[in-house]
Amino acid sequence: MSRRVVVALLGPVTWSPPGIDPARWRTALAEDVVDLLATLNEVETAVAVTAPDRWLADDVVWPGTRVYEVSAPTPNAVFAALAAGNQAARQDEAVGYDQVAVVAADAPDVPGLTLGKLLRPLTTRPVAVAPVEGGGAGLLGVAARLPAPAWLPELDLDTTEPAEVRRSAPSPGDVAVTAGWRRMRGPADLAALDPAVEGWEATRALLSGRPV
Repeated sequence: MSRRVVVALLGPVTWSPPGIDPARWRTALAEDVVDLLATLNEVETAVAVTAPDRWLADDVVWPGTRVYEVSAPTPNAVFAALAAGNQAARQDEAVGYDQVAVVAADAPDVPGLTLGKLLRPLTTRPVAVAPVEGGGAGLLGVAARLPAPAWLPELDLDTTEPAEVRRSAPSPGDVAVTAGWRRMRGPADLAALDPAVEGWEATRALLSGRPV
């Protein structure tokens, strides 16, 4: 059985609701995504963050959660860190990861099923991408078999489109496009949050004025 990991990439958050401290907003979003990952079955979970933002990982991770410090807040940097970890595991005769999904940490209400669908195509394809729903460019997440293919372009979850990834592949069919979801990047995304849906507790508390 393949060993799989889902990594929340705690990258920059460029928008926050009026009247809410950007750092508290970023922390609430990340906490909800990390809490969601903890509920996933048949995968391991981790977070990735640049060194200056290590404080954020320390604020939101569960005890025992692996934290990868990466050189840049990009999926490529996460893939490189996981590949290096796999190499070290082989030297120690330990088991490394076969598949990794990197997801944005500003989608507090994303369903776990959506993240599961991001990994599913890797049984037959080397890469899968999940687009952002709603306005604007970018990806919700990207998954790859390890080591990631050499043809994979530099990815930015805020700007890269699925079509760009498919154009870089030897064949467009090498890249699966899976179900997308919204990220909290503007007022329209915020308005789409459904109070009747369970989850996103930290974000919900912050928006309602309660301490988080």
